[in-house]
Amino acid sequence: MATDMIPPANADAFLDKAGWGGARIEPLAGDASFRRYFRVHAGERRAVLMDAPPPHEDPRPFIAVAEWLHARGFAAPKLHAIDLDQGLLLIEDFGDERMRETADANPDTLVPLYSAAIDVLIALHRHPAGAWRVYDRAELQREVGLLIEWYCPAVGLSVDADGYRAAWDEVLHHALSDTPVTVLRDYHAENLMLVGPERSLGLLDFQDALAGHPAYDLVSLLQDARRDVEPSIEEAMLARYTAANGAGAAFLDAYHVLGAQRNSKIIGIFTRLWRRDGKPRYAALCPRVWAYLERDLSHPVLAPVARWFDANIPAELRGDPMLVRGGEA
Repeated sequence: MATDMIPPANADAFLDKAGWGGARIEPLAGDASFRRYFRVHAGERRAVLMDAPPPHEDPRPFIAVAEWLHARGFAAPKLHAIDLDQGLLLIEDFGDERMRETADANPDTLVPLYSAAIDVLIALHRHPAGAWRVYDRAELQREVGLLIEWYCPAVGLSVDADGYRAAWDEVLHHALSDTPVTVLRDYHAENLMLVGPERSLGLLDFQDALAGHPAYDLVSLLQDARRDVEPSIEEAMLARYTAANGAGAAFLDAYHVLGAQRNSKIIGIFTRLWRRDGKPRYAALCPRVWAYLERDLSHPVLAPVARWFDANIPAELRGDPMLVRGGEA
């Protein structure tokens, strides 16, 4: 077993106190953060152990969002046991059937699955935002800055940072909402589980929720960094959402601004995961994210940002930062 997937030393004592003494613990997954997950078996019972070790991780936001979602009828994992001091949670096990693998294995499921995911967002956005931090202009700017902080140096580029911020300042007002909703922020096919005989969508990885624009989670789903989403699916699902909510041209402008914003951020984060954290598999996802970003930049609402990219990042230097030869990468 890889060292990073050995259960924490205090896991047995935590499980014993929670009524799961003697349970078998198996590695399940890690992610891009310090969080790790293990499957716990005790007879016929099964659960997931989340290891969110302090000070790197704080499970309280996960708990708060899970409880908020439960109270409104959404399928977040139930919380069986909590130890905040140790950063350990025992939560409901949604099984192994993710939307990602189901969609990849059977193209006939694409429209039904994405339609169901859109319908969850339609229902979620009928509720006022929870008491989360606001996804404001300053946060959006901080996030897009990750591209010039990490990607550009990795491919040997020295760019106009002030011009970058100024270009985004011209368009980010489109990404702000007077009636914010709960934005889960990582709403995509690898975080949506098919649960139970009814195969309803279970939600994961929502601990970073903010109060922001409803278009953000549509971008997460329809411009998925981890799997290709065909433009025809994206278009059909946007139409499904806008028909239900009566959203018009302003919503679509927000969608593309947030698409460019999120994809710029992700390129920066994935490069950082390679350069700083030794996780090169994320850098290899960047070409897909660049393709989404360039699609968003083609929309007129993003003209100032598109001009900056054309002037500062040549097309041949947009890709996997481990392979692009603009400098030291």
